[in-house]
Amino acid sequence: MEKRDDPADNWPEDLEACVHFHGHLCPGLVYGFLVAKAGIERMGIERSEDEEVVVIAESDSCAIDALQVMLGATAGKGNLIVKDYGKNAYTVLHRSRGQALRFSRKQVYTYQGRDQETFRRLEAAVADGTATHQEKWQHKQLKAEDLLAQPVENVFTIAAQEFREPPYAPLARSQACAECGEMTMATKLVMGPDGRHLCRPCAKGRM
Repeated sequence: MEKRDDPADNWPEDLEACVHFHGHLCPGLVYGFLVAKAGIERMGIERSEDEEVVVIAESDSCAIDALQVMLGATAGKGNLIVKDYGKNAYTVLHRSRGQALRFSRKQVYTYQGRDQETFRRLEAAVADGTATHQEKWQHKQLKAEDLLAQPVENVFTIAAQEFREPPYAPLARSQACAECGEMTMATKLVMGPDGRHLCRPCAKGRM
């Protein structure tokens, strides 16, 4: 079979893993990929098996998925902390090294790819709200592929941060809610007006 002329044919394996997890390539995913790669290279870290690496994300964007895949920072382990400020900013910390780097996306993005005319046309259509679904998708693809080709310093301002070690993910026993009977983390139960321990949905309905 003839090889397709497809950008995906040249994707590195770690990017392929991110795309597989996320579902598609887009600029947001690339932001997370660039941050993770730079964190690995500059801090000498490896994918976190437990909570050695912590990521503080200042938005709940697509970038988080690449950070989960590349750095092993996940909501389940508690080493992915999302502070949804709507900002493309991400701090990568390494506990044992006592290091922290913050990546903040720069204000100005300039497309550097070869298809300048197409990108300008799509950019204008997206900006004025006339872009079709296909054009929006093509615009995202062009931008994502261009971002992948740029040095991370073109995309992010990178600054060392004062290291403040975040607490480890809390553990607590499970206890049945006195109202619905469902097992709930004991520290998340709420004391109801009648003195019973209730899960938050049940407590909300009784307060």
